[in-house]
Amino acid sequence: MDRNFAMEFVRVTEMAALASARLMGRGDERAADHAAVEAMRKMLASVSFEGTVVIGEGERDEAPMLYIGERVGGGGGPKLDLALDPLEGTTICARGGNNSLSVIAIAEEGGFLHAPDVYMEKIAVGPGARGAIDLSLSASENLKRVAEAKGCRIEDLTVTILDRPRHEALIREVRATGARIWLMGDGDVSAAIATCKEGSGVDVLMGSGGAPEGVIAAAALRCMGGDFAGRLIFRNDDERTRARRMGVSDLDRTYRIDELARGKVMFCATGVTQGALLNGVRYFRGGARTHSVVMRSETRTVRWIEAEHYFESKPQFRD
Repeated sequence: MDRNFAMEFVRVTEMAALASARLMGRGDERAADHAAVEAMRKMLASVSFEGTVVIGEGERDEAPMLYIGERVGGGGGPKLDLALDPLEGTTICARGGNNSLSVIAIAEEGGFLHAPDVYMEKIAVGPGARGAIDLSLSASENLKRVAEAKGCRIEDLTVTILDRPRHEALIREVRATGARIWLMGDGDVSAAIATCKEGSGVDVLMGSGGAPEGVIAAAALRCMGGDFAGRLIFRNDDERTRARRMGVSDLDRTYRIDELARGKVMFCATGVTQGALLNGVRYFRGGARTHSVVMRSETRTVRWIEAEHYFESKPQFRD
C-alpha cells in the first residue's frame, strides 16, 4: 500500500460528516445514520481501489448498505480492507452531544480482525504508556503500571469509561485508586484516540464497548504509537456462533493491537459534533468547515486538516 490513500479517503469522511451533521440534535438516529451511510458509499465509489468492508454497519441481512463483505470502490487499484463507521456516535449526533465522528480505517487485504458485533473488553493508552497495559491484570494494577510508565502519580491520571450500569464495579475500583474519571455517554473510538493526543486530558480508556469499534480504535492507535488490548465478550451461544462464522476460532483470546490491525494501516476521521479530538462541522452561508485527522502507521505521520467546503461548487449539495 504505497499510495497514501488516507488523503483520498478523508474526502469520504468529510462528506459523511457534512451529511449527518445537518441532523445534529434532531432526535432521529436512523435519519442521521442513513445520511452518513449514503454519503460515504457514494464517495467511496470515487476512489480507485478494490475494497471489502470487513467492519461495517452490520451483516448483510441487517445492513442494506456498507454491510460486512460488501465490495466498494471505483476499481482499478489495489485490494484493500476497510473498517468503517459512517457515524460513530449515532445517538450523540441525534441528541446534539459531543464526540461523534465519521471514520474509516484502511489496511491491506487481511489486515483487520473480522470482529463480530459483540462487546469487547478494552484498554487503550497513548505512546507514553505503550507496553504497560495487560488485560489479565486488574484495573488498579494497570493504572499503577501506566502511572509508572508516564512518570506520574495515579492521582494524575484521567480514565474515560462508558457510563453504563455494567461498569459500576470498574468505576468503584478506579475511584478507589485515586484516579480521575471522565464518564462518556457514547463514542469510545474518539476517547481511545484521545489517549494519544497531547492536551486532550485523557490518559486511559477502560471498560467494554462494541468490538467493531475496538478494531477501528486499534487501527488509529497503531498510527499514533499508542497501545490497545481487547478481549471479546459473549452473552449467549448465538453470539459465539456468529463469531465462529466470521473466522474467530479462539473465543477467549486477548488481542494485542497488532493482532487487531496488522501491517500497513491508514486512518482518517472527520468530526461531526464538537469533541475532545476533533471540532464538529460548522456551517456558514453557502458552505461549511470541517476538521479531520489523517494518519499512517508506516510513517506515524498525523495530519490535522481544516477544510472549507463551498456547496455551490459541489454537485452533491446542489438542488
